Amino acid sequence: MHRLSSRRSVSALLRLRGASCRTTAAPACSSAPAGNTTTENEIRVGQYPAVSRGWCNIAGLSHSLNLKGSLASGRRLESTAAANDASPPPSAEKYEYQAEVSRLMDLIVNSLYSNKEVFLRELISNASDALDKLRFLSVTEPQLLKDGTVDLDIRIQTDKDNGIISITDSGIGMTRQELVDCLGTIAQSGTAKFLKALKESKDSGSDSNLIGQFGVGFYSSFLVAERVVVSTKSPKSDKQYVWEGEANSSSYSIREETDPDRLIPRGTRLTLFLKNDDKSFAHPERIEKLVKNYSQFVSFPIYTWQEKGYTKEVEVDEDPAEAKQEGEDDKAERKKKTKKVVEKYWDWELTNETQPIWLRNPKEVSTEEYNEFYKKTFNEYLDPLASSHFTTEGEVEFRSILYVPAVSSMGKEDMVNPKTKNIRLYVKRVFISDDFDGELFPRYLSFVKGVVDSNDLPLNVSREILQESRIVRIMRKRLVRKAFDMILGISLSENREDYETFWENYGKYLKLGCIEDRENHKRLGPLLRFFSSQSENEVISLDEYVENMKPEQKDIYYVASDSVTSARNAPFLEKLLEKDLEVLFLVDPIDELAIQNLKSYKEKNFVDISKEDLDLGDKDEEQEKVMKQEFAQTCDWMKKRLGDKVASVQISSRLSSSPCVLVSGKFGWSANMERLMKAQTVGDTQNLEFMRSRRVFEINPDHPIIKSLNAAWKSSPDDEDALRAIDLLYDAALVSSGYTPDNPAQLGGKIYEMMDMALSGKWLSAAEVQSAPGGSQTPGTLEAEIVQPVEAGHQK
Repeated sequence: MHRLSSRRSVSALLRLRGASCRTTAAPACSSAPAGNTTTENEIRVGQYPAVSRGWCNIAGLSHSLNLKGSLASGRRLESTAAANDASPPPSAEKYEYQAEVSRLMDLIVNSLYSNKEVFLRELISNASDALDKLRFLSVTEPQLLKDGTVDLDIRIQTDKDNGIISITDSGIGMTRQELVDCLGTIAQSGTAKFLKALKESKDSGSDSNLIGQFGVGFYSSFLVAERVVVSTKSPKSDKQYVWEGEANSSSYSIREETDPDRLIPRGTRLTLFLKNDDKSFAHPERIEKLVKNYSQFVSFPIYTWQEKGYTKEVEVDEDPAEAKQEGEDDKAERKKKTKKVVEKYWDWELTNETQPIWLRNPKEVSTEEYNEFYKKTFNEYLDPLASSHFTTEGEVEFRSILYVPAVSSMGKEDMVNPKTKNIRLYVKRVFISDDFDGELFPRYLSFVKGVVDSNDLPLNVSREILQESRIVRIMRKRLVRKAFDMILGISLSENREDYETFWENYGKYLKLGCIEDRENHKRLGPLLRFFSSQSENEVISLDEYVENMKPEQKDIYYVASDSVTSARNAPFLEKLLEKDLEVLFLVDPIDELAIQNLKSYKEKNFVDISKEDLDLGDKDEEQEKVMKQEFAQTCDWMKKRLGDKVASVQISSRLSSSPCVLVSGKFGWSANMERLMKAQTVGDTQNLEFMRSRRVFEINPDHPIIKSLNAAWKSSPDDEDALRAIDLLYDAALVSSGYTPDNPAQLGGKIYEMMDMALSGKWLSAAEVQSAPGGSQTPGTLEAEIVQPVEAGHQK
């Protein structure tokens, strides 16, 4: 006997017993193999599989261990079953899962498909696969098409009064055993087995476009039908069989068709008896609409049973009274009275007339065909600005046609909403979805319309949700790249008006791309357009700006404002205009954010001229040093007066005609951005205070007002007029720099006071000044009205 520590012996036996408990799950407790004793404790563990993960079969452990002390005491335990440690675990029986078929069917049907109308897409896809199989097999077995009078097509007939839909194809059909294998086994795909056989065969060089792959498409019929009858005839069999099943049943029946009126030459007929709530699907108009939406580009013709009519003339019986009046003139010839009536009749109508032009060679498709396809597919009335037809091969294979609409049909809400219906996704020419949330295109390119068709796109079983995968990310990159190439082609067009139209409709989208998509900044930069100080009436590209740059210019200058007029008159531009340096005008609310995220273009940094530390490359250090010494105390005096309103007062290098300007700090909001943030409906006042940058008050030392204030500091720094002038100077700079004053009424009062001081008595006589409202409030008027009359009284 081996002496083991309690920790090691218990853990070893727990591992051994835990494995046994996990293997003998719930089915093991009902029956045990002969010769294998199952303790009562083991049976309990089988009934509750969750227990087997923890302390399982404690009673069983007591038979194997001779516990001489408590486990908690840490003593050594004596093992009485050393031979059992080395013996292999008892063999376990394997059992297959069982399922309640009716419940499983309900889960499959109602969980996989979110939209009931896709049942028709699935059934048409199955019919198309049956036709494809027949076509493939007939190459090596020509006798399968011995009945050459039957065309390869799909026909859909409805009975709206009784709620019945019948879908008939002339495909390969099924034998009795195939009915059992394909329709009687859930999730077994006959198409998948056929494709596997094709791949394993040596002569499988043909390209198959079979659609089915999951083996559950047929059961989508129970989304709308309470009973389904499948009548099928295989060319390999002389008999026709009928499969019948109900929605809430766990069984089905198969019988041989004996009614000669129901026999078909070849193929399959599905008859759906619709539920009461879904009988609207039996209307011919709705069936036609669903076929055109989902199965428009199936390679086989689809006919629907439609009511038609033609106009004909029929004779009208004459009124006896009118005949008596006209009877007097028997000799005159009378024309028989007729009327036009519409004669109704039912006939087959081809529903999928439009051909998938993306499958053709782009060199063989004319511009008119592209435009016509675009108008029909997306219900547009104008030709697109541009189109791109391409095929991608390699790791991911798909075909696509992309369009840029001539006019934006989207509102402001659609611009920030990535969900659009502009991209129609097809898998093997069968429409899957047009409801995407940014999987194929980012939202800033959501205006691009087009179709994407892939043979191996990763879809879920319902085919409605695009699974997130590496293949999808590769597709997205290639689609975005092709969209940029198409837009760049418009910008390089000889007709400049084409891109002006594009920019007017979609310029904001590309600016949004600068904010959201850093990977494509190099593609977005050449497409941007802005007004500038040298082009106020026509937008220019960044390439044109770089070409017009001065040799010594290192950066791209811009200023943000609410209009071209206010940007042109901003005091920040004065020095730059003197030097003939071009400045971009960012007048759209999104412009400033877009440029800040773009950061640079062709190794030229973007510089906001409304922020501090502007370097124009022409600094004279000696002159700047002299100016700072001359106005250092004046700047300190003004800073003391303004207090916390400004971070500092400095000598400006950007002003030429204005006395002062208020610039923002490097890392905070500009005046334009602060104005926009204040206007936000859900703006945060605390965040506003945090992000508002430090303001620097820059003065122009060459301006007469600043020279006067410099002299005031030297002679009388406490003079009230000089201090009021500083306050007014700051308020004026606040407005001219684009900021909003905190107290507009106070600013107005200061302006009125200064105007009164400047204009009092300039054009009025003394009597008019005295009688004017508020005239006695001015200092000059007070001296004239009070002092002079008093002196005259003393002389008398």
